[in-house]
Formats: sequence, C-alpha cells, structure tokens
Amino acid sequence: MTMLNRSTPNAPPQTALTDPEIKLLDHLVKDRGANRAQRTTISHYVVKIARLGGYLARANDPPPGNIVIWRGLSRLTDLESGAALGAKIMGN
Repeated sequence: MTMLNRSTPNAPPQTALTDPEIKLLDHLVKDRGANRAQRTTISHYVVKIARLGGYLARANDPPPGNIVIWRGLSRLTDLESGAALGAKIMGN
C-alpha cells in the first residue's frame, strides 16, 4: 500500500480498499482540512489508515511507512470484522 501511494497517489481508493473499508475509514477517522477533490484519492485513505496505526499526520512528518501502515491495516481489519459481526448479531 505504501508503494502504491508513492507511485500513484491520485489513484482511486477502490484500487486497494473495499467499499466497507472506505466507509469505515470515513466514519472512524475524521478529515483534517482536506479539500473535496483530495478525499477521493488513495493517498488520502493511506493517511487515514496510518492514523489508525499511530501516525500523527503533522505538517512536517514524512509520509507513512510500512510499519505504521501495517498497524493501521491490522486495526482496520479488526474493526471491519467487529462491524460485520455486530451487523449480523443485531440484524441491521
């Protein structure tokens, strides 16, 4: 995911993420001043995943690396499993 972000940062997020993952990221990780056009790129969602993994996303921070992306994806997978289980149990 980090290499995809570095090679084609303007790609649509559906190249690497499923629709439920995109919806979960939009719900869980609030946007920080990004313009509307930037919200539809893989780069925007990579930062959201990195923020789940502990990345602070400050102005002078380097782009997120493999370890923080791995942590974020691990957490996103757990959250997605929990959301699917909750929907199954609650019937929503």
